[in-house]
Amino acid sequence: MNNKKLFAAVVGLGLVTLSGCGSSSSSDSGSSGSKTVTLVSHDSWAVSKGVLADFEKKSGYKVKVLEDGDAGQAVNKAILTKDNPQGDVFFGVDNTLLSRALDNGLFQSYEAKGAGTIQAGYRVDGDKVTPIDTGDICVNYDKAWFSKHKLQPPTSYDDLIKPAYKNLLVTENASTSSPGLGFLLGSAAKYGDEGWQGYWKKLKANGVKVVDGWEQAYNEEFSGSAGGKKAKADRPLVVSYASSPPAEVIYADPKPTTAPTGVADGTCFRQIEYAGLLSNAKNTQGGKAFLDFLLTKEFQQDMPLNMFVYPVVQGAQVPAEFTKYGPQAKDPETMDPARIAQHRDDWVKSWTSLVLK
Repeated sequence: MNNKKLFAAVVGLGLVTLSGCGSSSSSDSGSSGSKTVTLVSHDSWAVSKGVLADFEKKSGYKVKVLEDGDAGQAVNKAILTKDNPQGDVFFGVDNTLLSRALDNGLFQSYEAKGAGTIQAGYRVDGDKVTPIDTGDICVNYDKAWFSKHKLQPPTSYDDLIKPAYKNLLVTENASTSSPGLGFLLGSAAKYGDEGWQGYWKKLKANGVKVVDGWEQAYNEEFSGSAGGKKAKADRPLVVSYASSPPAEVIYADPKPTTAPTGVADGTCFRQIEYAGLLSNAKNTQGGKAFLDFLLTKEFQQDMPLNMFVYPVVQGAQVPAEFTKYGPQAKDPETMDPARIAQHRDDWVKSWTSLVLK
């Protein structure tokens, strides 16, 4: 999920240094017998040092990480370089962009060990990608702002177009941002092919603000974030994640007893992230070993506090802070990847013309 590492850094402790070299100290990644496996990802990849070191010790592979910006940027770059890929495994293509990667032949077939432990709702047809994590894109609200103004926070898409919430919401550009695209798809799932444009016309008339990406929206425009408070931001509603409230607690110093932000549960869209073995990968054996690792309970239970996402394998536990401050949405909007593939580009084009012009 995009930019959660940057979020944590702004809030306090940070997660992992943004880096293009990961943990690898080896320069040999060019042969099938290489002892280096290269992961290509968006810039929210993060894992505990001890967990990664355990994989390296058990497998004999050193891991090199190449981070290529936002999920959309990373996917597009991987497609452009698929004939001579930068690495062996790609992590971070989600259900909003999956068809683009598959249609362009980004991945080769491999069924990861442990695939049978993936919860049924997250499995996909075929063996080109492996589900790794899930999360919900939702509108977050600043509890203190709404309390001060004696206004109930919105709970649904319909609420966001009411006069009471005029000029309060900031969202990300659907053509450049994964959460922005997810919010658009959520509205399309809610209102259908014939209704989503009318909804966005009303949202625009109600003063929605659009910025390029999550970091700007959350840390510069949203009054409820630690970054937003410092910047004296004035938007108490933002498109973010259901896992943002626990992050606000975990990385605050001192820690509050309750999360300063909340989630409008009726505005959520379920996002699923995948990983796959890149076509023409130089180290296929290392790539397969790394994909197997991503489905181990050790990694799956390490993800929540590093990337603020939920595991997808059966029996993997989540931290108590997630259960208390950031539970998954009870009834999120969802959309079949085939429908996303059919309409995504046209919807984004229409959205851009409607909202940005």
